[in-house]
Amino acid sequence: MFSLNRWQSGTAALMALSVTVGAVAPFITAAPSLAQTTFYDVSSNYWAAQFIQQLSQRGVIAGFPDGSFRPEEPVTRAQFAAMVNKAFPKAPQRQAINFVDVPGNYWASNAIRQAYTIGFLSGYPGNRFEPNQNIPRQQVLVALANGLEYRPTANTETTLQYFSDRFNIADYARSPIAAAAERKIVVNYPNVQFLNPTATATRAQVAAFIYQALVSSNQASAINSPYIVALQPTTPTPISVTIPQGTAIPVKYDQAEKILVTKDETAPLTLTVDQNVVTQEGTVVIPAGSQVVGQLRPVQGGSQFVAEKLVLTGGQEYQINATSEVITKTETIRKGTSTSTIVRNTVLGAGAAAAVSAVTGDRAIATEEVLGGAAIGGLIGLFFGRNSVDLIAIDPDTDLQMTINQNLLVSLR
Repeated sequence: MFSLNRWQSGTAALMALSVTVGAVAPFITAAPSLAQTTFYDVSSNYWAAQFIQQLSQRGVIAGFPDGSFRPEEPVTRAQFAAMVNKAFPKAPQRQAINFVDVPGNYWASNAIRQAYTIGFLSGYPGNRFEPNQNIPRQQVLVALANGLEYRPTANTETTLQYFSDRFNIADYARSPIAAAAERKIVVNYPNVQFLNPTATATRAQVAAFIYQALVSSNQASAINSPYIVALQPTTPTPISVTIPQGTAIPVKYDQAEKILVTKDETAPLTLTVDQNVVTQEGTVVIPAGSQVVGQLRPVQGGSQFVAEKLVLTGGQEYQINATSEVITKTETIRKGTSTSTIVRNTVLGAGAAAAVSAVTGDRAIATEEVLGGAAIGGLIGLFFGRNSVDLIAIDPDTDLQMTINQNLLVSLR
């Protein structure tokens, strides 16, 4: 990832890091629950104060023994390796290698080895790691994007136009930085549009980058900061797709195993699409879980479901011309039959409910067992004195599958 590029080099003042037993190394803390979260040199109105505080609580970074954080000090590649290991525990992605400039007794030897195996950092030609080299801002962003396996979804150069100094971004870093910007990992202070990619990353800047990377991977809550790069979301152009006449829509009705209606009643009914409806290319045009709103209507001595509206899972609504086959199967309800037997796992149209009440003499059919429509009481008189009544018996799993009768145009986003 970095081996073909020349990094900014130079000698800068390094943090005081002791390799003796019991030394306190910045960025490393053994007990996050006891970690220091306030520092005398990080005021509450400091631009990165919240990032620093949050990472300190997590044990990803730590201060110095004198109670300072030293937010403007540079970060070395070794120190950054220690940080990403704390922030992003991952399974190894590749075999470890031994860098010639990282001896086994070096304080960050294990951290560097781990950061390499999990994909966040790589080395330089000659199998070198340059652990004491100050890390540039663009290298931090590349490491985070690559380690989290982020790839740009929009055109890279279009995304990078956000930055006024985009021409200073190295070729190797352009695509990963575009991906990082899309994920709101980039934090630029004091000018949010000035990336300053080749500048050495400071402790405060790295804290901000890493915290935003945690937010992007749903491991931390978002912080409100004016310095987070927030690209304007691109609204995809809707694509219109025609669902041809004759397309079948598999549906289900979870409320009951059977529906009873009279031969001449209309009852409202809402069905759920049971399986994705897809094009020949595999594009989902009607996702499972969408709803078909319509009515059961009398037709040709039976009943038929007539769809009126399709409501997709995303909320889009379409008028739809689709029907089921005509259902003519009947079930005879006789005087003396127990209504509990009739209504078990069954819903009734208002007319059917009135017929059952009139024939059986039971006026206590629960309203939840009745499809909306006319009031039951006003219909009972139509069936008064009968000893039996034939009702249309509908099996939702088989009888209500429908076919589109007219081409349907939908928009995909």
